Amino acid sequence: MRRGFLYLVAIMDWYSRKELSWRLSNSMEANFCVEALREAIDRNGKPEIMNSDQGSQFTGFEWTQALKDADVKISPLVHVNMRCRAVHGRQRSLDPLSSLQAATAGQRTTG
Repeated sequence: MRRGFLYLVAIMDWYSRKELSWRLSNSMEANFCVEALREAIDRNGKPEIMNSDQGSQFTGFEWTQALKDADVKISPLVHVNMRCRAVHGRQRSLDPLSSLQAATAGQRTTG
């Protein structure tokens, strides 16, 4: 396996604990996170409010603009950068091994 890091973003419904969308990337750019967000919204409808990690992918312009464009409220706990994933959706299975193998081979992987 090549050396380096892989980054995983998973959009989840906290109420049902279902995975709505995910992406794996070998860079920390925000675009793979925004793609997962848009897929979750397209498949499951928009959430009322969003909760996310404190990482730069979720505090930057691209992520926050995608939420504003979708008319999704950013959690009022913005001082700790928390957003609630209140989207209801269906559960899908993940195949992390094939995703890892594809990513280490330099291929772009989506869930």
